[in-house]
Amino acid sequence: MSKKELISKSDFILCLGTMLSNNKEEVRNSIIESIAKTNAQFIYMHPIDNIDLKLYYTQFIKYEVGSEEGILALLLDTFVKQSNEQIQKYINDLDLGYISAESSAGEEEFEEAYENSLNAKVKTLIIGDDLIEHPRVENIIKLICVIKKFTDFNIIVLDEKFEEKINSCNNLDLEEVEDLKSFDGTIVYRLIEDESTQDLIASQSFARIAKVANNDKVYLNYKNSKVLKTIKIDEKLQGTIAIAKITDCDEEIFKDYRYKQVKIQKVDE
Repeated sequence: MSKKELISKSDFILCLGTMLSNNKEEVRNSIIESIAKTNAQFIYMHPIDNIDLKLYYTQFIKYEVGSEEGILALLLDTFVKQSNEQIQKYINDLDLGYISAESSAGEEEFEEAYENSLNAKVKTLIIGDDLIEHPRVENIIKLICVIKKFTDFNIIVLDEKFEEKINSCNNLDLEEVEDLKSFDGTIVYRLIEDESTQDLIASQSFARIAKVANNDKVYLNYKNSKVLKTIKIDEKLQGTIAIAKITDCDEEIFKDYRYKQVKIQKVDE
């Protein structure tokens, strides 16, 4: 069964680590189809709320940038009910209060998701591209593998190379969740799209923090990178994370983990 078919037949869908943007149209349409067919429960998990999905998701769990490892640990605690002694000890030792507080994702939100899953017959967990370059990707892969082994979730990984790594992982020796790093100030999210643009898509909140206005030209400064962008205010965008649509770029700012804490420098004209 193809990924598209599996999603469309699911009646409980968790989606982690993808904005389901334009180049994920097939996945997004399959989720919408499942809602129409099976009245599926759709839980969308991401640091950025996607206004286009508001009509469809049952629950939105917003988490802090960089906390995907912690979010998977919370999913592990929530949905793994029968495992082995080693995994159960790991779950018992999780500092759920710390992980929940630092990721800004409440334990009660996961309890709600679990309650909504109880009557589901076909459960699917969609893993997005955001996790591929996370600094803790190796433990993230292990966490996904444990969830795959000890729950009845179908795991759909949107990136083929990442899927291969997960499928070939035989090491389930989970590491302790690393202290979650703080991403404060102005943050830019690299959204992989078919076409790059010069625009930096920003909310009004981001613009206020960065002290910029619509159509301002700015430099994004990150370590040795200095990239010119044009601010484009999107009234539908919420929160304080701006979006840069990129296909391929050698700049340091657009390599590795998708989110970068940057300094915004307005260009004097």
